[in-house]
Amino acid sequence: MALDRSDVEKIAHLARLAVSPAACDRYALDLTNILDLVARMDAVDTTGVEPMAHPLHMTQRLRPDRPTEPDQRERFQAIAPQTEAGLYLVPKVIE
Repeated sequence: MALDRSDVEKIAHLARLAVSPAACDRYALDLTNILDLVARMDAVDTTGVEPMAHPLHMTQRLRPDRPTEPDQRERFQAIAPQTEAGLYLVPKVIE
């Protein structure tokens, strides 16, 4: 798919971008190259290829799940306006 100067001007107008007339031809060529690359990638047969979350087969290193700070619930709830059974009570917002 080849784009020309008028296509770039139209896209720039829709995106509310100021593109100088001198840059329109270069942008048209760049966008045409991008669209050609996408078309070539779309033409590749991916039947049987399992989708991946990441391009590398790696597992994420996880840190041990242990507390790093002391429990200060009592201290924080002591200054709260209202608490009950370890929970903060707040005014009802949605009826």
